[in-house]
Amino acid sequence: MRRLSTVFMFAALALGLPQLANARDGDIDKINGAARVEAGQQAGDVSTINGAVYIGAGATIEDASTVNGAVNLGEKAQAKGLETVNGAIRLGSESRVSGNVEAVSGSISLARGADVGGRIENVNGTITLDAAHVGGGIETVSGDITVGANSRVEGGILIDKVSGWFSNSNHRTPVVVIGPHAVVQGTLEFRREVELKVSDSAQIGTVKGATVVKFSGEKP
Repeated sequence: MRRLSTVFMFAALALGLPQLANARDGDIDKINGAARVEAGQQAGDVSTINGAVYIGAGATIEDASTVNGAVNLGEKAQAKGLETVNGAIRLGSESRVSGNVEAVSGSISLARGADVGGRIENVNGTITLDAAHVGGGIETVSGDITVGANSRVEGGILIDKVSGWFSNSNHRTPVVVIGPHAVVQGTLEFRREVELKVSDSAQIGTVKGATVVKFSGEKP
């Protein structure tokens, strides 16, 4: 994919260091354990190796990152960016990420009202929006994508071809669903075979590399 370099850089650095040094005041750095910010609290960068990151409801942080663990952003919490290698990322209802949300092998889910100002990107794992907003587009290689009812995506959708490091990824055909009253602005580009299912009440941009299959009702 085009822009997962920051995630791989983080993974390489994290796995090669015996400890996390030079932390700023307000940062939380852990090894072999969960990193937590309690509800309503503020913190800087929050990171861990071999553990999950939990950001409580209404909390505000800079970036959250982990290797071998999930990232959970609570209801109405705010962050600048989220990333993980080998783990899921979950955004609670009405949470906000001003930048990007990136995973290597893991699902990404946005609950109702969640807002991502940048892009969402992974290699393997589902990407699901529930009446949520993404401002910088969605990219994956092997993941299914569901832009749920009343969701909005600017910057289009890209499913890239399997190549390079990812040549051993799952070769199953990804399924892309654009739900009722959802809007996807920009190009929907597919560089490998996909199933593209679009609600008859959805609005989408130009489609490259796939045939649109229309459906009515809540689900295809």
